Amino acid sequence: MGRPKQFDPDIAVERAMEVFWRKGYAATTPQDLVDALGLGKGSLYNAFGSKRALFELALRRYRDNQTELLAQLLDETGPVKDRLRTMLRLLAEMDLADPDRRGCMAVNTAAELAGTGETATAVVRRMFDRTEDAFRQLIVQGQRSGEIASDRDPEALGSLLLNSVVGLRILARVADGPDRLSRVIDATVDAL
Repeated sequence: MGRPKQFDPDIAVERAMEVFWRKGYAATTPQDLVDALGLGKGSLYNAFGSKRALFELALRRYRDNQTELLAQLLDETGPVKDRLRTMLRLLAEMDLADPDRRGCMAVNTAAELAGTGETATAVVRRMFDRTEDAFRQLIVQGQRSGEIASDRDPEALGSLLLNSVVGLRILARVADGPDRLSRVIDATVDAL
């Protein structure tokens, strides 16, 4: 009898994230996951329980990666509007450079599964809440430094920035170049 194949669950979740991000939840088949993870179907289900459970782990991994990236970008030093513009441009550049034009896995999941997947919806909602809160904190910093008028509502501006990022990530999936995205970025930052 052969020895069972050993695998690293973290690597498996990372690989599953890539598949789900590229194809979406519904279009990803168990065979796609078996092929990407290098596991048999039985091992896949024994390790993760179900396709939905593995998807939720992959989505949490994406959320954690993106939250860390956002925090690093927004924690840089310098004027608030410059940091925000740099962060938005980096997101656009990353999306445009991706040959699969995957966009944002959280935005994709919100569009695909909102209302049908309670856990996935909660993970996406939490990611959006964290992003919006990071933007709100950045607005408050800008108000303290005098870059942003103190009579502007930081929560409303945080929501506006979140909405702009969601739209930007969708536009990047179909953009034929950076021009429209640059206009959106400049208009968004200038509106603050």
